[in-house]
Amino acid sequence: MAEHDNEPLRFLLQAFNYAVFMGLVWYFASAPAVRLIGEDEAKITIAFAHAGQLREPCRTLSQEELNKLAPNMRKLDDCPRERSPVVIEAALDGESIYSVSLPPPGLFGDGGVDVFYSAKIPAGDHHLSLKMNDSVRVEGFNHLLQQTVSIEPTHILLVGFEPKHGFVLTPAQD
Repeated sequence: MAEHDNEPLRFLLQAFNYAVFMGLVWYFASAPAVRLIGEDEAKITIAFAHAGQLREPCRTLSQEELNKLAPNMRKLDDCPRERSPVVIEAALDGESIYSVSLPPPGLFGDGGVDVFYSAKIPAGDHHLSLKMNDSVRVEGFNHLLQQTVSIEPTHILLVGFEPKHGFVLTPAQD
């Protein structure tokens, strides 16, 4: 019988504990302001996935080469799987900010690479130069973007890549 006498007190203390816990959750979810970018800074982020071009072009098999293959293995073209490394260079106002050569992953070197780079930069107008080579059969760079960009304070400039369009710039807010 003494157990039931403490039940209202137990419920009251339990409600108090829940209120304190929810108050702490509310405070830490809304009150502390965290800024990852300063008031006069911006951020540039280069992020995309891309597979380099094939290292060697496909070749058409001759009739005698086809005859040597089993019937279920016959196909007109022989295409090697190995891909070219992806070489990227990025410069901001003539100063290199990112330069990398990414070999293709995978057991046969046939996978695509994931590119990610992020850095804080001063906000304002900048000359952005992006170069990429994804083919060992091409001298120099086969994808190029040179553009003047204006980045507002606390904003992020996202750089992506689409094979048909090349580099794509997308401004975003922090």
